[in-house]
Amino acid sequence: MDLATIIGIISAFVAVIASIIYGGSLIQFFDTPSFLIVFGGSCAATMVRFPLQDISNAIKVGSRIAFTQNKVDPRDLIDELAHLADVSRREGPLGLEKISSDDPNLLKGIQYIADGYDYAVIRDNMERERDLYLMRLTEGRRFYKSMGDAAPAFGMIGTLIGLVNMLATMDDPATIGPSMAIALLTTLYGALVANIICLPIVDKLDAKLDVEELNQTLIIDGTLQIREGKSPSLIREMLLAYIPDHNRELPNESAA
Repeated sequence: MDLATIIGIISAFVAVIASIIYGGSLIQFFDTPSFLIVFGGSCAATMVRFPLQDISNAIKVGSRIAFTQNKVDPRDLIDELAHLADVSRREGPLGLEKISSDDPNLLKGIQYIADGYDYAVIRDNMERERDLYLMRLTEGRRFYKSMGDAAPAFGMIGTLIGLVNMLATMDDPATIGPSMAIALLTTLYGALVANIICLPIVDKLDAKLDVEELNQTLIIDGTLQIREGKSPSLIREMLLAYIPDHNRELPNESAA
C-alpha cells in the first residue's frame, strides 16, 4: 500500500473542503450540470482516444501502481540475483526450482534456467515479457494523461456554457446565479480532477516506468549471467554498473 498517494489525495481534498467550509457553505459548491460537463465530458473524450478494453486495463494498472504496488529497490534486486547465482553454483540449475520471487519475469527466468533452456531463448522470452509489461505501464500513463488534459478543457467548456447562458438571460436576474455557478464550478472541478488525481498518477507512473525499465534490465542480464554460470560477485559487479555511483552501496554492505 502506497500511503503517500492516499495521504496526498485525501489531504488535498481536505484542504479544499476546509477552505470552502471556512468561507461559506459546502452545498453551494455542488452543481449537477457542472459535474456532468467535467466528469462526463472527460470520460467521453478519453473513451474516444482508447479502445474500451485498453481503458479497463489502464485503470487497473494505474490504480495498482499508484495505490498498492510498492517500489522495488534496484539494489535489493541485485542482492537477490546474486543470491540466486550462489544457489545455482552450489546446487546446480535444479536448485533454483525451490526459489520463489515476487517478480513474474524473474520467476520465469529462474524456471527457464532450471529447465535447461538455451541462452537465446531465455533472452528473447524475457525481453518480450519486459516489453509487454512496460507497454501496459505506458498505456496506463497515457490514459491518466488524457484524463488530466481533458478535465481542465471541459472545465473551460463549462465556463463558456455558463457565460453564454448568463449573457442570454441577463433580463432575468434569477438565472444569473445558476449560470455563473456553472461557469465557475466547472473550472474548479476540472482543476481538482487534473491536479489532485490524474496528473499526480501520471507522475507516479513515469517514475515507475523509469525504475521498472532498470529493474527489468537487471533481471534479464542477471538471469542470463546465472545461466552462463558466472560467480555471484562478478554478477553483482556487472549489475552495479547500471546504478549511479552514489546509490551503489548495497544494504548488506552498509551494515558491515
